[in-house]
Amino acid sequence: MRRWAPSFILLAAIWGNSFFFIKVAVGSLHPLQISFGRMVIASVTLLVALFASGRRLPTDLRLWGHFALGSVVLTTLPFTLFGYGEQHVSSVVASIWNATTPLCTLVFALLLRSERATAAKITGLGVGFAGVMVVLGVWEPVSGGELTGSLACFAAAACYGVGGAYMGRFITPRGEEPLVLATSQLLAGTVQLAVITPLAGVPLVDLDVPGEVWASLLALGALGTGIAYLLLYRVQRIAGVTTTSTVTYLLPVFATVSGVTILDERLTWHQPVGALVVLAGIAVIQGLVPLRRSRRPVAAVAAD
Repeated sequence: MRRWAPSFILLAAIWGNSFFFIKVAVGSLHPLQISFGRMVIASVTLLVALFASGRRLPTDLRLWGHFALGSVVLTTLPFTLFGYGEQHVSSVVASIWNATTPLCTLVFALLLRSERATAAKITGLGVGFAGVMVVLGVWEPVSGGELTGSLACFAAAACYGVGGAYMGRFITPRGEEPLVLATSQLLAGTVQLAVITPLAGVPLVDLDVPGEVWASLLALGALGTGIAYLLLYRVQRIAGVTTTSTVTYLLPVFATVSGVTILDERLTWHQPVGALVVLAGIAVIQGLVPLRRSRRPVAAVAAD
């Protein structure tokens, strides 16, 4: 654990504070500009890491077609939706919606039949859905802007779910290394935003923004998207995919610290309570909370 725990905690801190940086940037920039800026910076960061390690970008055009489709739901749409969402909700609430990503991933994996439905998964989805309703506070009147922001953030998490299922079905089995996949995906998304943003009537770059906005973009791209991928691969290589996926549990914690202490954001009681219910559902899905105690005596436990 001493080998991967520092990288794990650093990854959670970087991703958790990404919502803080989005909140700072969205006060001066259009969400499309934020998405384009962070992806350009992230692409450059990962390209440097890629070529420094002696690896090269793939040359298979069919694979690049999958990258183009995958990047729509893994970067282009969710990055932009979180920007739109944080125009109406706090960075802490956005991070809570991001924590529903494992639920969304499982839903689409079940629909694509790449995962087998089990009692634990169905129960966990039910608990997670109840948590989403608590976060929304469906029993209380919600302003139009707050509801729009929450739905945009939830849609972003759903995009990650679609993207994860798509990657698992069409891209990951190709055997490319994770760093190659991440760099290629970000490059494809950068090209998409370079076309979409001007077509939407938004300039790609706005030079008349405060210095803290530029700093937030740099942090979002280099740290929250570029270096975070490298940390992710390190933890996966040492601790495994299942352990790495639990980083989702910590993101709202770091987002709450920065959002409340620096941005002076406020939470209603049902938002953190709903987040805990969502995380409980994810824990059930991942088998961390058994549905019932086994009656068989366990003679021995095999080590991984």
